[in-house]
Amino acid sequence: MNETLNNTMQPIVRMQQLNKHFGNLHVLNNIDLTIVPGEVVVIIGASGSGKSTLIRCINGLEEFQSGSLVVDSNELLPHGKSTKALQTIRTEVGMVFQQFNLFPHLSVIDNVTLAPMKVRGLSREDAVSNAKRLLDRVGIADQADKYPSQLSGGQQQRVALARALAMEPRLMLFDEPTSALDPEMIGEVLDAMRELAKEGMTMVIVTHEMGFAREVADRVIFIHKGEITEQGHPEKLFDSPQHERTQSFLARVLKH
Repeated sequence: MNETLNNTMQPIVRMQQLNKHFGNLHVLNNIDLTIVPGEVVVIIGASGSGKSTLIRCINGLEEFQSGSLVVDSNELLPHGKSTKALQTIRTEVGMVFQQFNLFPHLSVIDNVTLAPMKVRGLSREDAVSNAKRLLDRVGIADQADKYPSQLSGGQQQRVALARALAMEPRLMLFDEPTSALDPEMIGEVLDAMRELAKEGMTMVIVTHEMGFAREVADRVIFIHKGEITEQGHPEKLFDSPQHERTQSFLARVLKH
């Protein structure tokens, strides 16, 4: 956990009065959220509360209907009307999903080198060198020449993490990155994320892993029915939640 955050620095994410609808369903309701560089923010809440939709708005995977959203000084406009900003954000914001989304016909090393070569214009030599370093960083350097189908779920998710890091993102988003994994594989992915947090990567993480949230987060946000109900330091939020909705949710998830 980063103990030296400077809250006077320019935010990397500033979301104000953001609203998102799916038809008649009000999924995000007047969300205000500011994240500063180096901060690790963990978002918790019941399924369907809007957690994943919130972080998908940050990199433009979901359009929003009203409010404002600025990511690394690039403004995303309501209804997706910000194409140039969106392209910039997509190169500066990495994302790891529930499913691994690897290209099955490409080797591990080719999965990791593809975007840096195509988008950032890296040479094959530089991209491969960088990919090997990142695969070593997430603990799977020995899997570089294998294909996704030859890897365990935990290994595939670490390839997905290395692939996102290969774009040198200023912000990493994680959408329940361990929910599709067998229990014995969850730890290896969380360990890789812990190392990222220690290195000062700005991270927004949606997860059901409460012990991990308590350990790595600078701030935990509880969302209920599309609203930020409560937020704060993990120790305070987990040990003495103020809102009855937070209390009820934590009582339910922490007993398992």
